[in-house]
Amino acid sequence: MDDLFVFLSQEWMLVGILVVLIYVYAWRERLKNGQPITTSEATVLINSDAAVWLDVRDSGEFKSGHMVDAVNIPFSKLSEQIDSLEKYRDKTLIVVDKMGQHAGSAGRQLGAKGFTVRRLSGGISEWQNQSLPLVKK
Repeated sequence: MDDLFVFLSQEWMLVGILVVLIYVYAWRERLKNGQPITTSEATVLINSDAAVWLDVRDSGEFKSGHMVDAVNIPFSKLSEQIDSLEKYRDKTLIVVDKMGQHAGSAGRQLGAKGFTVRRLSGGISEWQNQSLPLVKK
């Protein structure tokens, strides 16, 4: 363990560069998945007709409560149904899931196909925590 501290103190510049590179890599990966968006920013985009909700939760969760006019494509079926989103190519797709666990992967898939993507920070849980409205089927 002492050798590690000696190395870190002697090679502080190399260690610093490594930390910066790791940070830059993580930041770029985060952007590839679609930038996070707050509930208020998302509402502005939706109300200005510049965005569409894409809910990637399964059908049961979607029916228990979702955003008005949200498109539901379960994450497990996204890769095979991605072509059905072509009609929204000129809009930003705001990816919504339960708590953010699948939004990044969905955003990466959509971004690779050329869509403009944002991820709702905190997912539907954050939406509900702020007492924002949901449609139930």
